[in-house]
Order: sequence, then structure tokens, then C-alpha cells
Amino acid sequence: MRNPISLLILFSVILIHAFTLGETAQEVMIPIVRVNIEDDQDGISLALKNTYKIYALNTERIVMEGSFLRTEVRPAKEGLTIGEKVVKVPGITVKVPKTATVFVNDKCFRGTIDIIKKDNGKFLVVNRIQLEEYLYGVLHQEVSHLWPMEALKAQAIAARTFALYEMQQSKLRDYDVRSDIYSQVYGGRAWERWSTNRAVDLTRGQLLTCRSALFPTYFHATCAGHTEDASNLWNIDIPPLKGVTCDYCKDSPHSVWTKEIPLYEIENKLRESKYTIGKIASLAVIDRNKIGRVGKVEVKDDAGSSVILTGKDFRQMMGPNEIRSTNFDFTVKKGSVIVDGLGWGHGVGMCQWGAYGLALAGKKCEEILSFYYPGSAITTLKDKAQ
Repeated sequence: MRNPISLLILFSVILIHAFTLGETAQEVMIPIVRVNIEDDQDGISLALKNTYKIYALNTERIVMEGSFLRTEVRPAKEGLTIGEKVVKVPGITVKVPKTATVFVNDKCFRGTIDIIKKDNGKFLVVNRIQLEEYLYGVLHQEVSHLWPMEALKAQAIAARTFALYEMQQSKLRDYDVRSDIYSQVYGGRAWERWSTNRAVDLTRGQLLTCRSALFPTYFHATCAGHTEDASNLWNIDIPPLKGVTCDYCKDSPHSVWTKEIPLYEIENKLRESKYTIGKIASLAVIDRNKIGRVGKVEVKDDAGSSVILTGKDFRQMMGPNEIRSTNFDFTVKKGSVIVDGLGWGHGVGMCQWGAYGLALAGKKCEEILSFYYPGSAITTLKDKAQ
């Protein structure tokens, strides 16, 4: 059995959550995840179809309550307005009964909603929700609810671990995770499905550790043959995030892709990124790592000047959904560049389509996770509310 004291210390850094790890049930609080669901908004549409209470942010002072509300929240000179009512507070917290839903900009969410007025006068909206219910809104956004249950369970464990890891890193922020591809995609209650919720329930509290510590369980859509070593992209070098050969994602629709980009778009993106560049004359991959992903890209203009970017930076500059991975090559043709690529995503950690392939081959979720995160171990986080 794991040492419960050392495991408790591991999680004590998350000050707003009290929980422990172990192989037997522990009496602990349920982790609450703070999800950034809207940011830099000039106004927020808010709809409440049940009893509700609206509090001044971080207080127990009720500023409004009732049984039905459909309104707009707008910034005011001092505080904000809820409909026609001016409230001189830096933000509000919206609470409804546990079974009820809060509608924010026509999207529905479980849990509690914080609407925070930022220094720039715009709004940040944070959904505070229990970890397992948060995962309900993640899984069907990340993978198909029609996939085999073992693949869904593997995704649930990876997503749970990633969220907890991010919670450790976020003490100085108003939120733990974003709701987009820069954390893991979260769609709220509307995206829940029976099978993905079932996968969350079947793995309740299960997470991955390396040497008894949490680690960022990155995942991506399709690796196209080999996952990436995390140390090639970020300052992290641990056994579970070393690349592995993957022959299981061949059925992915993202295995091969092509994108045509006008050269002037690349010129504009480079200038927006503060690079000095004239009219592009050529683009070339000048370095690749051992598995074929782009290490460096050189862009030359018609005056002979050049800009060199890492493959990672080039992809981020152009957009990660435009350049789907760093496994690509260029062909310049008639004012455009044709980008031919393999796979989708950064390539680190679990290949989601590979997990699908492994599940079809009869592998259990534990085997899938062990394959993509070698050297990791499944640990169980027990909570007192079942």
C-alpha cells in the first residue's frame, strides 16, 4: 500500500482543495476545478431557470435572488450591471441547486459561475465545478462517445490527471484550466453523453503518477506512427512522456493532411510576430528530429534576408488547427505554399486514435495507458461523496 502521508503532501499544494490518495477510501473533500469558459467579454448573457442566488464575488452577501432570470451582465463605471441593477462589486457568483443548470452565452453548465470584472473592464467567466462533473463535459469534446469503453476510460483517467496537475500549477490565477485546446476542450452540460459519463464513473478518482507524483498527461488526436518526446517541446523530461512507436492510429482521418496557404498570409503572420520579412521567396525545413518532426523552418525573402523558427513556433504562429502537426513538408507554388503533413496535435503522450485502435485490438485501459505513458502507475483518489 502507498504511504498515505506522502501522498497527502503531494496534493496539499492545492490550497483550495483538500484531498488525499490511496488504495482504500479516505474521508476527503471533492476537488473543485475552476474552468475559464469565457474571457475578455464586453457582456455576458445569463439565464437561470430555477431558484438562484447571486452573491458579491468571494463573499456571502446576496445581491439578487429569485426563481427565474434572463438578463445581460455589463460592465459599469463602478462594478457591473445585472440587467438594470447596478452592483458596486468586482464580480458576482451565481449559485443554483445542484441539479439545475446555468446558461452563460447560451451554453449550459453545472456548478457555480463566477463573473469577474478584469482590470481592462472586460469579463472573465469561471465555472467552478466538481472534478468528475467537469470530466463529463470534457470527454465527448475530446473523443467520440461511440468509441470502445476501454478507450473512453483511458481518456477519462488522462483527462482527470491533467486537470489535477493544472490545479497544482494555477494558484496565482483566477482559474485552473481553459476550456479550449490549450488545456483540454470542455463544453459543459450540453456535451455530456451516456457512454462518456459512464467512462468517468467507471474510473472515478483514478489518475496517473510517475514516481508517486502527478505529471501532465498530455494527449493528442493522431501521432501518425510515433509519439513525440516532451523534452523536444517543453522543459519536461520524464519516462512517461518519452516518445513510443505507435502502429495503432492508421485508421485515423487525420493521418494525412494537406493545407494550401497564400504566401502573403505567412508574411503577415511573421510581421505580426515582430519578424522583419519582405516578399517570401522560399520556405524550407532545415532540421528534423529523429522521428521526422520539424525542428526548424527557414523563410527567405526576395532580398536575401531569412527568418528561422522552430517547427513548434511556426505551427503556433500559423494556428494549430491550420498546421495540424509539426510533421510536415513544404512545396512553394504560384504564390502559395502547399503544406503536406501527418497526424494532428503536438504528438506528446497518448495518441487518441491509437488508444481507439488498441481498444479495438482488445487492450484494457490500463494497458493503453501503460503503452503511451511508460513507467506511470494508476493511483486512486477517493472522495467521501459517492
